[in-house]
Amino acid sequence: MDLAYLTGQRPADTLRMTEHDIIEGHLIVTQAKTQQPLRIVIAGKLAELVERIRARKATHKIVTGALLTNTNGKRLTAPVLRNHFDAARKAAVKAAPSLKEAIEGFHFYDLRAKAADDTSDLRGDQAASDLLGHDSVKTTQRHYLRRGKKVAPTK
Repeated sequence: MDLAYLTGQRPADTLRMTEHDIIEGHLIVTQAKTQQPLRIVIAGKLAELVERIRARKATHKIVTGALLTNTNGKRLTAPVLRNHFDAARKAAVKAAPSLKEAIEGFHFYDLRAKAADDTSDLRGDQAASDLLGHDSVKTTQRHYLRRGKKVAPTK
């Protein structure tokens, strides 16, 4: 989930990310849906995540280039990702029953919208559009930015 959120990519694109896509401090992504090429700078929380992934992968006997792996060290598949996400959602409902409706209404793909909203808040709509690989800021605004503009009161 962290990798999908920090990169703002679709689940399928996140599953396809490999060690070989890390070149000169960038995670190179070519989006499957749009063929849009992106170079995501590996810094901050993303750099920490990549190090955590590498440390976890080093404990497995099976060597794969995939960034997302299962408990045996093999490339994570879409159905397994779905199962893990569903299990995490059930655990979250158990931990916070008062938020049951909100938790059950949250889907893995919503991480992409959250990444867009958070990036927009920090660096603007254009940065969010760039992260998601959109040619137009209007596409990002129409489909992904859910929070609305930040405005100040009159006084």
